[in-house]
Amino acid sequence: MSIRIVIADDHTLLREGLCRILEFEDDIEVIGEVGDGQGAINLARRLDLDVLLIDLNMPIVSGLEACRVIRREKPNVGIIILTVDDSEDKVFRVLQLGVASYLLKDVDSKMLIDSIRKVYACSPLVSSAMLTSAHGETTDLPLHKKQTFGLSDRELEILGCVVKGSSNKEIGHSLFISEKTVKNHLSSIFRKLLVEDRTQAALKAVKLELVALE
Repeated sequence: MSIRIVIADDHTLLREGLCRILEFEDDIEVIGEVGDGQGAINLARRLDLDVLLIDLNMPIVSGLEACRVIRREKPNVGIIILTVDDSEDKVFRVLQLGVASYLLKDVDSKMLIDSIRKVYACSPLVSSAMLTSAHGETTDLPLHKKQTFGLSDRELEILGCVVKGSSNKEIGHSLFISEKTVKNHLSSIFRKLLVEDRTQAALKAVKLELVALE
């Protein structure tokens, strides 16, 4: 089954370029495109999509507001931000909504396609560069500090893997534990950090200096 994509961007040429790039991938299908945030909301309500590729700066309804509505109404849709805006405030506001990935428009096509597949596989990808931007200047931080918010050493290990964008399967393989055990640890991590998903956990982990950015 193909990954069903909707593209939302107010630049027609960019939408056309993205469609041309993605049409060469056998497992990806663009099922809709639109040039404003309200249109993105309307398509999300009408179509059975897997991933939304959306810009932030669009007319009528902003991409940020569209993400807020779509995350509330269609929580299973993976949202990938594709924008030129890497301001600290915007990164924080978007990641707090629980989007799956935040990419800048100078990203190469291979990374974009890889991000789409990872998001579809429920492995949210937030690049270290974007987390660093959101956090500000970071130094080499130890894996865990005295203030760990009740997280065990194993949970901190897993949290570090989440920040790197690893899937449950990849985490289990690297730590020699089952995917079920990884999921159980993640549930505990979310509860202790008072977050709802992996993206929020990754953002909070960096903000609180619980893990190191490599």
